[in-house]
Amino acid sequence: MTTANLLNEKPKVVNVPVDKQKKHFQVIDKTYQNNTESDYTEKIEALGKNFDYSRNGDHFWGDRQLSTLYGTPLYEQASHSQKLALNHLYWVGQYQHTASSEANTMLYNQITSGVFAHVGGYETLCQELDFETSQERYHINTFHKIGYKTKIALLGKESLGNPLHKKLNNQTNKNLLPKLPELPNKEALQNSTFRFLTKLMHPGKGGYYSQYLNEKGDTIPTTTGGLAGLTASPSAFKYLSLNWGSSPFLAAQYYSVRMVANMSLKAYEYNYYKQFRDLDKKGEFIPDPIAVSYYHLLDEAFHTTMSQTIAQEVYKDFPKPTVYEKLLSNAVIFLLQRGLLGGLSAALPATFRDDVNFMPSYYRLLTSPLFNKMSQEDALHWMEKCLCQEHEGFHVNLKYQQTLLNDLKRFFGHLEYLWPVNREMRVMAEGGSIEKAIKRNQIAFKQFASSVAA
Repeated sequence: MTTANLLNEKPKVVNVPVDKQKKHFQVIDKTYQNNTESDYTEKIEALGKNFDYSRNGDHFWGDRQLSTLYGTPLYEQASHSQKLALNHLYWVGQYQHTASSEANTMLYNQITSGVFAHVGGYETLCQELDFETSQERYHINTFHKIGYKTKIALLGKESLGNPLHKKLNNQTNKNLLPKLPELPNKEALQNSTFRFLTKLMHPGKGGYYSQYLNEKGDTIPTTTGGLAGLTASPSAFKYLSLNWGSSPFLAAQYYSVRMVANMSLKAYEYNYYKQFRDLDKKGEFIPDPIAVSYYHLLDEAFHTTMSQTIAQEVYKDFPKPTVYEKLLSNAVIFLLQRGLLGGLSAALPATFRDDVNFMPSYYRLLTSPLFNKMSQEDALHWMEKCLCQEHEGFHVNLKYQQTLLNDLKRFFGHLEYLWPVNREMRVMAEGGSIEKAIKRNQIAFKQFASSVAA
């Protein structure tokens, strides 16, 4: 018997009584029907396969505000061709992040679906989650194809090993649990410890253990990058994988995390949606990336409906959360606020993290052929002006931040099990300060400049 089977007393349908007359069952059924009948995913796949940068490169891909370095002193001096490139690279960077977040979604859809299947009565919900997982594969492939061709065209092959939105994992990853001692069998010991703790904290719930996790045997799947990479370490997400895969309440609670990803994406993607509609109405050329964003938002609308329904309604079908389940749920949302939403970028609109995460990328961008391979001195000069002084870009980003903040407060306000700091998004609210962002950037820039000069 593997250690995984210790959590799975016997695979079975637990058959918690459910009232199929509840409105959210109707929403789930309708969402699944509409999603499976739509052809948006097929259109996204075709656009990715046929993407040609030379055919799209002379057009802006959406509002000029959605450009890397928008509103900074350097952007104001940039040439038309540079502004086009900065607009395109912003799209690429944002959808690289989206691709990583959708990889998170693929994993946790399967883990949580494996829990709902044991509850009984949620067959359509499980079918929808499985269908979403298949859709995400096509989304990710398209984002990567367009990103690859765009970076080659604008920055050359040398850019491929250094994506523009590479994160400094050692600065952004936060551990939920202390690190274990360095031992030869550290991973096996860690996995065994996580399984023991999970079983201990969920007594009598072995029958809910996700079939997906059970099939993995002694391996505990985890994820990096995207939303997960900004929230906690891969080891912490192993522990979360076990918990989201062991309790119906926590499986439903995961969708409050997914909803943050859905709403953060819409914060900028809706602009591309509107741009597509405007160009289509005028009969003008629609760049392929704008079309991808348009159809992706339509696809994701089904996913967002599911996130909201599960997070706000389905969890109420299950027994009330234990003290431990409440604690873990709140810890995750708090860390998510701090990692993904706790700051304000000076140079990346609709990005709510301090620029310490992006300074190496800015430096590589400024010293690339796009800016005539700036000298080290000039690159650092412009970085300081763009990141450490107030300018229009900060104010543009603050508007995006305030809109998303209000939307998230409305969403989380329905979840009574959350602490006020999470229901009211207090960490995110505190991060919406231009003055504080500048001060943090000044400190981070001095450290970065010193490391470059060393």
